Amino acid sequence: MEDYPRTQSDFENRFSSEEACREYLIKLRWPEGFQCPRCSYDESWSLGNGLFKCARCKRKTSVTAGTIFEGTRKPLRLWFSAIWWIIGQKNGASALGIQRVLGFGSYETAWSWLHKLRRAMVRSGRDRLSGVIEVDETYIGGKKYGKRGRGAEGKALVVIAAQLDGTRIGRIRLTRVPDASGRSLEGAVQQMTQEGSVIRTDGWTGYDNLEDLGYEHEIVCKESDVGESLLLPHCHKVASLLKRWLLGTHQGGISHDHLEYYLDEYTFRFNRRTSRSRGKLFYRLLQQAVITDPTPYSRLIKGVRGPKKLYHNMLWSVH
Repeated sequence: MEDYPRTQSDFENRFSSEEACREYLIKLRWPEGFQCPRCSYDESWSLGNGLFKCARCKRKTSVTAGTIFEGTRKPLRLWFSAIWWIIGQKNGASALGIQRVLGFGSYETAWSWLHKLRRAMVRSGRDRLSGVIEVDETYIGGKKYGKRGRGAEGKALVVIAAQLDGTRIGRIRLTRVPDASGRSLEGAVQQMTQEGSVIRTDGWTGYDNLEDLGYEHEIVCKESDVGESLLLPHCHKVASLLKRWLLGTHQGGISHDHLEYYLDEYTFRFNRRTSRSRGKLFYRLLQQAVITDPTPYSRLIKGVRGPKKLYHNMLWSVH
């Protein structure tokens, strides 16, 4: 049964101590009981302060080891407060906002925390979209003079996958690709969608081999016949909303190296746009934080996202 705070006062009461935060994190990381990350043995001795010793191999493991919280010198209470605040920002969070609310003396600390949490927002390669899915690309950065090729220099190419829910948009996935070649686009489709799905695209040749990869491929009419906004309307809407969000919340001040982090945050928020429970979103993000490998600041500034664990002795519900 999912257990999460319902209100601001509930949050403050439940996580008023470091011990309460550790116990909550332990239950999220090991809902069926401790499992040693080295030998998978399920018996241990609790050494206190979130530290366990495997009864078989004698390895010591803390509840934060191997998660985005690994090596943190800040209390978990502060991390919990950061997540609660980020979830409460309907239009997105900024490092300056976290710095101000949590009282960080360093902007770099706030920036790295926010990017670590963005990494945890989407589990790449998991919970892939299925059913009928529109797929298209859009350029991020500056005015777009051409869909592909001309006018694309200095811009980032993002592939959009929008799952159809009747006539509405269901869930989405976003990923950056180096170019619009078949190799790049096919890889993006495989990463974001399940084989057997119906993939709708325009007539771009980069999608020509999707049927060979196990998809049903539908090519809609040419852009010149109906106009870009009607060609793949769901992808066009997502692209428009994404660019508006980047400009409105972040003033467009995003480097290409870090774009994937922002795409993860936008995906997380879009896929949960109908949720009215702040506590449930808090719970979901913490769930994902304990299965996301740590990424040090030196890698964050280079835009290295790093791997994410495929599982962590945990049952997951769909985004």
